[in-house]
Amino acid sequence: MTESVWDYPRPPRVEPSDELVEVELGGRVVASTRTSWRVLETSHPPTYYLPRAAFGAGVLRPTTGHSWCEWKGQASYVDLVAGDAVAARAGWFYELPSPGFEVIAGAVAVMPGLVDRCTVDGEVVVPQAGSFYGGWITSRLVGPFKGGPGTTGW
Repeated sequence: MTESVWDYPRPPRVEPSDELVEVELGGRVVASTRTSWRVLETSHPPTYYLPRAAFGAGVLRPTTGHSWCEWKGQASYVDLVAGDAVAARAGWFYELPSPGFEVIAGAVAVMPGLVDRCTVDGEVVVPQAGSFYGGWITSRLVGPFKGGPGTTGW
């Protein structure tokens, strides 16, 4: 079944997922879960939020800085660490998200282009273009996708 990102709503919605979601860094799986949430927003591939329990011990390291999402509120960042491999500011979370997004409070999203790879049910994810958005593109998605050059005004 295919999904068009142009059928996703604005403002975005959150939906639970039981897909096997994995994140690899430093040659090993650092997060694995069948309990995650997808945030779906018009023109964007889904962003997956994983519960903290999905990450191995010592993988999430708090770092500085915040950003603001008009829908979810203030985001905080984490580095992902696996041995000598460090993916700086590759993860983010909302400690106190805005109304409607409470289910992802504390859950961590990962920028797939900053780690070795991310998979959904065994399929390797293609990172959303650009350095701002963290969407996960799989073969079931139809675009075009926001994030590349010239798409900021969509």
